[in-house]
Amino acid sequence: MPVVTSFLSGLLFGFGLIVSGMANPAKIIGFLDLSGRWDPSLALVMAGAVAVGVCAFFVAGRRTRSLLGAQMQLPAARRIDARLVGGGLVFGVGWGIAGFCPGPGLVALGMGEAKAAAFVAAMLVGMWGFEWIEKRRRQAAIPAPQSLEDYA
Repeated sequence: MPVVTSFLSGLLFGFGLIVSGMANPAKIIGFLDLSGRWDPSLALVMAGAVAVGVCAFFVAGRRTRSLLGAQMQLPAARRIDARLVGGGLVFGVGWGIAGFCPGPGLVALGMGEAKAAAFVAAMLVGMWGFEWIEKRRRQAAIPAPQSLEDYA
C-alpha cells in the first residue's frame, strides 16, 4: 500500500507542478526577473504551498504515526547555520540560472524537455559531489562549519 500511495502522491504533485506553471522554466525566470517583466503569479503558488506545509507540519507534529501507520519522522534541526544559508544560496542560484528546481526538473524531464535532462544530470552530479565531500569529512572527523565565518 505505501508504494501505491507514494506513486499517487507523486503523480498528484507532478500534475500540480504542471498546472501551476512550476515546470515551465520561462515562467520561473519571469518570476525571478524583478527588474524586467516580472511575473508575480508564482507567488500565489508559493503562498499556497507554504500554507499547506504549515498546516501539514502542525498536524504531523501532534502525531506519532502517519495516516497509513508509518512512524512520523520530522526534522529535528531548528537553527539557521552556515550550511543552511549556503545550501539555500546554491539552490537559489541554480534555480535562477536553470529555471528548474528538483521536483519541476524531474517533471519537465518526464515531459521530454531537453533542458531538463541537462539540469537533472547536473543535479545528480551535485548530489554525488555533496555525498562524496560529506563522506570524506566524516572519515577525517572534520566538523561541519557552524557559522559563516567558518567558510572564510
